[in-house]
Amino acid sequence: MNRRPPSVTLLQASQNNASLAKLMELNRASKTRLDAITALIPETLRPNVTAGPIDEGVWCLLLANTATAAKLRQLVPALEAHLRVKGLEVKSIRLKISGFSGSSRS
Repeated sequence: MNRRPPSVTLLQASQNNASLAKLMELNRASKTRLDAITALIPETLRPNVTAGPIDEGVWCLLLANTATAAKLRQLVPALEAHLRVKGLEVKSIRLKISGFSGSSRS
């Protein structure tokens, strides 16, 4: 009979794996940035925006559709400035249409 290894939580796994720990930290950093700018995003667009990856200082916002992208493109300079004021540096914000259905935020 084959025995399965004991289950571990995601937290336990991340503590034992440097790559997974780094990934979780990047996810937390991305979520923190989204939380910091949420008030600047028009309320009707908020369900269409989710935090994406951070890569070498470039933070990606994942958007549900082109209409959201068009409006947020106008707000990017203000969003970047707001993040700097909050001490959450990013080189730039990239907008990417991911086509998700909205209303779920990571």
